[in-house]
Amino acid sequence: MKKETKMTRAQTTAKSGMEEFLCAFDAFKEVNDQRLLEIEQKQCADVLTEEKLKRIDAALTEQKAALDRLARRDAQPIAGSHQDQVQMKTNPAWDRYMRSGDASHLVEQKALSAGIDADGGYVAPAETQAQIDRLLAEASPIRAIASVQQTRSGNLRKPVSLGGASSGWVSETASRPETDSPTLGMIEFPMAEIYAMPATTQTLLDDAVLDVDQWLAEEVRDVLATQETTAFVAGDGVSQPRGFLSYTNVAQDVHAWGQMGYIATGTDGAFDASNPMDAILDLIYAPASAYRPNARFVMNRRTVSAVRKFKDADGNYIWQPGAGAGQPSTLLGYPVTEVEDMPDIASNSFSIAFGDFRRGYLIVDRAGINVVRDPYSSKPYILFYTTKRVGGGVQDFNAIKLLRFAIS
Repeated sequence: MKKETKMTRAQTTAKSGMEEFLCAFDAFKEVNDQRLLEIEQKQCADVLTEEKLKRIDAALTEQKAALDRLARRDAQPIAGSHQDQVQMKTNPAWDRYMRSGDASHLVEQKALSAGIDADGGYVAPAETQAQIDRLLAEASPIRAIASVQQTRSGNLRKPVSLGGASSGWVSETASRPETDSPTLGMIEFPMAEIYAMPATTQTLLDDAVLDVDQWLAEEVRDVLATQETTAFVAGDGVSQPRGFLSYTNVAQDVHAWGQMGYIATGTDGAFDASNPMDAILDLIYAPASAYRPNARFVMNRRTVSAVRKFKDADGNYIWQPGAGAGQPSTLLGYPVTEVEDMPDIASNSFSIAFGDFRRGYLIVDRAGINVVRDPYSSKPYILFYTTKRVGGGVQDFNAIKLLRFAIS
């Protein structure tokens, strides 16, 4: 009975939060309509109207973030459920090492320095890694939309087709003429190390109620997710993954493999004042039609605030809130993923990306998460130096396109 009550309250909270969010969006549209009318009649909007719209817009952004957090919380297993009990199973030898430093039962270990095994710490069991990976996927917006592949090597090399293959129709008994072979290329995704160092006390570790795996996963989640997302967006590929904004960016009409194609807004550092939607529509049709069914927009919340004000020719707002808590908002029917590492709108900035990120961007995780238990460096605290190896980069340059806020 208690479980049912808890679930009902969570559902009620999500429902009421969504209702408040939709009411705020209605208020936003009303004030923005007033602003547009003032611009049409007086060539400029009233300062009070602009300030009111800004406050409502900020409230919308905060409410959307709160709804997303609520959806993630409600998606977590209820304490005592079967799923929760499965996840609570911890490797006994690993639990002993984490709590007391006793590594006598841990067989698999990896040294960072040759001949000094203890310096390398110990590879976390599969259950622990799975828990960390699950929380990272929830916290990292790029992981949620990109492809993720695991490897046991330090460098993933992937062959890709650059085109050129031919085909044809033949009858059942006709000969099959030889077709042209595709042009193949090789792209590499080297691994780079990312780390976090959560701290706790021995008193907390001695508490039998503490799930050490869950504690470690939650402690490293935000640190790793923040660093990863920055690299997936703009990383230079040196000791970190290569972000999709760090490649050579060229105008879409001269785009070639290995380069990121872009569409220009036609105005330096802004959308076109009279037809702001034209650039967005051009961006949608920049990828081939095969990439559009699963495509989405990626931008930060300040850019979302800008496009939230736009209307189509029929007077309908092109940005729409998600259908429910945890559902993404949409822009012209395509989902919007908010990524704070995307640049703000500025001169020559690439502030919006659009495309099928599942096909376009690949994240590579090397199997194994290494943990060093350090009770000496910061007494009375116990540090857990946690490292994992991650790579990433664009795997299909036709799948993702950028919007450049520039004349050309």
